[in-house]
Amino acid sequence: MHSLPKNYYEELEAIQAVDFVLVELTLYLDTHPDDQNAIQQFNQYAQYSNQLKRAFEAQFGPLQQYGNSLSDKNWSWGRAPWPWQI
Repeated sequence: MHSLPKNYYEELEAIQAVDFVLVELTLYLDTHPDDQNAIQQFNQYAQYSNQLKRAFEAQFGPLQQYGNSLSDKNWSWGRAPWPWQI
């Protein structure tokens, strides 16, 4: 396996951290659905997550499959390291 640049891991860790916040906010909102502040935070983090993922995919290729990530002209889905390879 080839080595990956340091920013690959840094950007992936940032995505994971933001997505963790989204999971926690989702759990909170399941029991507090009227908390407008939490809804606003969720929407902000969801937008930030999408920005991070778009930037990551532009540089390193798709993160997800089944229509969740667009493919480039070379169908690079299988070229990126699998989660267990990093």
